[in-house]
Amino acid sequence: MGKRAGWAALIAAGVGLALFITLFSPFASGHPDGLERVAEDHGFHHQAKGPVFEIIPDYAVPGVKNERVATILSGVIGVLIVAAIGLIVGYSLKRVARSRAASGSLPSAPESTTSGPPGTI
Repeated sequence: MGKRAGWAALIAAGVGLALFITLFSPFASGHPDGLERVAEDHGFHHQAKGPVFEIIPDYAVPGVKNERVATILSGVIGVLIVAAIGLIVGYSLKRVARSRAASGSLPSAPESTTSGPPGTI
């Protein structure tokens, strides 16, 4: 397996694992997170402002009647959005590095001084 195929398999496995984990999202705790809990305990939770923009409000896809399915779908959408952004950023950085190396603005890797396989003297 080549270097590129190895990275592709690793990325696919990571995304696949994240997608598999979303199946368990309906079973997550219904209790508020730490910040919300402190706000409730100290009586200032009513002062909190919601986000200006929400892609998936309340972690559930609007229009889906089954709450568990809506939660799972929101997780799947979130995983795919984050994976796409990560791949776009990674690809862009790789292109920038290649163009800089081609133009000579980045130092090239040092030449090996050994004649044998890596790790030999």
